Amino acid sequence: MTLTEQISQDLTNAMKAGDRLLMGTLRLLRAALLELQKSGTEVTPETELKAIQKQARSRKDAAEEYVKAGRQDLADKEEAELKIIQTYLPQQMDDAAIRALVEGIATETGAAGPGDFKLVMPKAMAA
Repeated sequence: MTLTEQISQDLTNAMKAGDRLLMGTLRLLRAALLELQKSGTEVTPETELKAIQKQARSRKDAAEEYVKAGRQDLADKEEAELKIIQTYLPQQMDDAAIRALVEGIATETGAAGPGDFKLVMPKAMAA
């Protein structure tokens, strides 16, 4: 099942349950994905994911701006929408996991210092 199909199915379930916050957020996600389809670019799982990530970034930025403006009520709404959007994104690695991965790659490639950055970074980005 594609991300678009999953969101459409979840939207139907949210409508049946009467969950307004979830409905609104899923409608925004579905609109972003429909816009992606209409733009003429090839719709792949990667492009769908980028569209969802863009929506998450937008909510995060908006929440920060609302906090700066003293509108905690609107910031809370944006943060709630962000939590919903994050359920459709892959789980992010924490700092310790990233550090362990990069240290393993550095050991594997035989990197000895900052000069060996070009050996480690491509493999770390791929991982």
